[in-house]
Amino acid sequence: MSAFEHGVDDPAAVIEQAMLAIRRSQGRRTLHRRRAGGEASLAEAATFRVLDAIEAAGDAGRVMTVTGVADALGVDQPRASRLVARAVRAGLVRRGADPGDGRRSVLTLTSRGRAVLAEVHGTRRQAVEAALAGWSADDRDALARLLRAFVSSWERTTRGPAT
Repeated sequence: MSAFEHGVDDPAAVIEQAMLAIRRSQGRRTLHRRRAGGEASLAEAATFRVLDAIEAAGDAGRVMTVTGVADALGVDQPRASRLVARAVRAGLVRRGADPGDGRRSVLTLTSRGRAVLAEVHGTRRQAVEAALAGWSADDRDALARLLRAFVSSWERTTRGPAT
């Protein structure tokens, strides 16, 4: 059993194992299987990651390219190209010309892509709310605050300065 399951006292080990448990659950598409029907059923978990990456770039005021998708997902360029092409064929993503560099394409969510992503966000939020059922408001607030701080630190230390 893992440190997470054994109640080990090393916080770093517990957090690492918790992150792994979440990643495994998402890798098994647990939430995807729980969701029957709807627009989200038309896309697979890897496609959701592409949509998430494009949304995050837009929220940060940046454009997203296939190279950016590769970086965001931690995959090589050919894999990112295949994932983006699948999302384009599904009508979830649109390729457009980059006005600053005609050699690259800018990726944007279509209205259907935004609808699918909204549905996925809803499913994820329901799962989080179910996991937090019975928690006090103070504990929920503390987890949200600490998790936000942790993710911010994680991104700074694992990605380094933006290029």
